[in-house]
Parts: sequence; structure tokens; C-alpha cells
Amino acid sequence: MNDLSMTDYINNDIARFNEGSGEKERQFVTALARGLEILRCFSPGERYLGVAELSRRSGIPKPSVSRLAGTLVTLGYLDYSPELSKYSLGIGVLSLGYAMLSNIGLRQMVRPMLQELAEYSQASVSIGMRDRLSMVYVETVRSTAPLGMRRGVGSRLPMGLTALGHAYLAGLPENERAFLMGQLSERAGSAWPQMQESIEQNLHHCAVHGFCVSIAQWEKDVSAVAVPFRDHDGTLMSFSCGGAAFLLTEDRLKSDIGPRLVNIVNSIGGQSR
Repeated sequence: MNDLSMTDYINNDIARFNEGSGEKERQFVTALARGLEILRCFSPGERYLGVAELSRRSGIPKPSVSRLAGTLVTLGYLDYSPELSKYSLGIGVLSLGYAMLSNIGLRQMVRPMLQELAEYSQASVSIGMRDRLSMVYVETVRSTAPLGMRRGVGSRLPMGLTALGHAYLAGLPENERAFLMGQLSERAGSAWPQMQESIEQNLHHCAVHGFCVSIAQWEKDVSAVAVPFRDHDGTLMSFSCGGAAFLLTEDRLKSDIGPRLVNIVNSIGGQSR
């Protein structure tokens, strides 16, 4: 399932949340959006991309990509390799990411509690926030057990197929959830009925028990639980505990790990205010 493209964002997000007002449409700067979309084309493990590939991924014509990339190089957000005739992300992108993470003060405060749960469960405990139709880790701690997952900060997970994403949906107001469900439906196509059933089951489970469960759904050997959390400033995120499915059985997740994660998140809510 692909993420939203820039065109999707313009046509869906802005139109939906400002229906009838047109305010964000007037504030939207297409050239700036295109430049940022170029930066989003890079994925982990892909250092260099050429103009043709950047154009294909972004949907922006090649001549515009060349001009935008040149500007981003000048500003330090892209680097250019004359030998390869390709671009890579520049250090300016890292400085922005670091500034964003450092401003989530919750991360350092909760780390000892997350580490304790990670060791107890022999799994990984993470905090995720939404980026379009993905969830992105902004913090993650691993157990010392050799079976722990190896995803780190910045890793992306599909919202519609993970406990982390389902918990985020559970924490949203109904209108915002319905909007994202509509976008997930468009992206999932024929896979949507099964995905929708899983999401709705987890929404109900979260309403009753406080957490969502994923049993080898996105990856066949990985299971997880997740809990929605809204920080004192209104920022919505999800906490999850995930690891090897043979260790995190459905019964253990529901009777033990899930309730422990709920207790942690509830205690964080009191401390962060």
C-alpha cells in the first residue's frame, strides 16, 4: 500500500479539513510542496536518486525536478554527486529531524519505563506518530534478547495493517478517523474489506480494553499491542510493544502485555501534565 502523493494531499487532505472555507487552499504554496515532495522520495537504503527516478516517484516533471533539486542543494537539504549525476539527502534534513525529535520531551521521560517493559516482554517498545498513511517511530527501545526487532527511529509502518496504526485511529475524533479510513480504503483497493474488518475489531477492542492487537498481520512472525496517547499539547501518538509471534502469543498480549502497556501510558499521562 503506497503512501499519499503530493497530488493526493492537495486533493484530499486540504479539501477535507477546510471544506467550504478555502483558507488552506489559499495558503498552500505548490512550489514549496513540490520541493518537500522531492525530499520524501528517498527511502532507507537508497542514498542516491537521479532526476528521472525523482520525477517518477514524485509525479513532478523532470525540468521542475532539476530546478527544485538545485535549490535544495543550495540550501543544504540535498547533496549532488557530479560523478553519478544523482542526488542524496543533505545534512540539513538531519538537522530538521533532530530538532523535531528533541522537542518531543516525552521520549526521554518515558524511556526507563519502556526499557523495563521491553526486557520483561523480550520485545521492542516504541512510540509512533502519523505521517500521511504511515506510522513513524519517534522512539524505540529494544530488549537485550537476541530475538528483538531491529527497527529504529524513523522506521515506517503501514497504518492500516499494524496495531500501532490502529491505536492511532482509535485515538482520533470520529470525523478525522472517518477521513483517514476513506483514504486507506482508496489505497487498499480490493484488500480493504479484510483491512476494514481488522481495524473495526481493534477499535472495539481498544474501546473496551484500552489497547489494539495485531497477531502476525503485517509480518507473519511478528505480533504486537498498541495504545493511543494524547500528550498535554494535544499531540496524538501510539505506544506499542512488538516482537516475535511465538513469544508474544495472542493470550499473552491480551492478558499480560496489553494491560501492562495501558498502565504505563496511563501513568505517563499523569506525569506529562
